[in-house]
Amino acid sequence: MKAFKITYWITTAIVALMMTYSAYAYLTLPTMNQAFSHLGYPGYFRVELALAKLAGAVLLLIPLKSLIKEWVYAGFTFTFISAFIAHSASGDPVNYRVMPIIFLAFLAVSYITWHKVKQATTKSPVL
Repeated sequence: MKAFKITYWITTAIVALMMTYSAYAYLTLPTMNQAFSHLGYPGYFRVELALAKLAGAVLLLIPLKSLIKEWVYAGFTFTFISAFIAHSASGDPVNYRVMPIIFLAFLAVSYITWHKVKQATTKSPVL
């Protein structure tokens, strides 16, 4: 059980930190506007995605009801898959395509261990 908790918090922190950093970069680095144009997205989408990533990172880290947390995991899953598709379709180098898949793997481990920890804490003791 302790290993699941440690794994959950490490993978969750990695995903949350990466999403926070990318949101920061989207909002502050001028090259990000060019990157979004290169991918075929309008400029305002960069700001929307940054705000959604910040909100998701916060919601991922705080204890919440299960349904809200499920939606956060789903939203990040869609984000990583969409990033992979966008970078692949635009002909970006392999490292741009692989990074969303790596973070999707971290997210999957976080999700699986979150369920294991939640299941272990909600089980009533057997008498």
